[in-house]
Amino acid sequence: MAATGGVRLLLRAEGVVVLGAALAAYAQFGAGWGVFALWLLVPDLSMLGYLAGPRVGAAIYNAAHSYVGAVALLVLGVLAAMPWAVAGGLIWCAHIGLDRALGYGLKYAVGFGATHLGRIGRADPW
Repeated sequence: MAATGGVRLLLRAEGVVVLGAALAAYAQFGAGWGVFALWLLVPDLSMLGYLAGPRVGAAIYNAAHSYVGAVALLVLGVLAAMPWAVAGGLIWCAHIGLDRALGYGLKYAVGFGATHLGRIGRADPW
């Protein structure tokens, strides 16, 4: 079941907050914005998983669009003093936040357009 109404709005607002926080932290971190731009859309390569079908595609897409991996990379970078991991974690969090703010949620296995934030894409003409 997809989120609707106020819950959907709240989830999208959370995306805006995460995006803003990641951008602010990245600016304070001092990594280059060219690197940010270069890596920002990398998680969307996970859509290629849909070439193996909707179940595999959803699993791969969700793995790349869950905060679990992004925050784990960020924490690793902070604890191990690995600047590349901090930058990568912040960029990854910014990507997920942007997607959520735009209404692109985690996918259900029935197809790419079915997300936890509601249906995306064109409506079924039938």
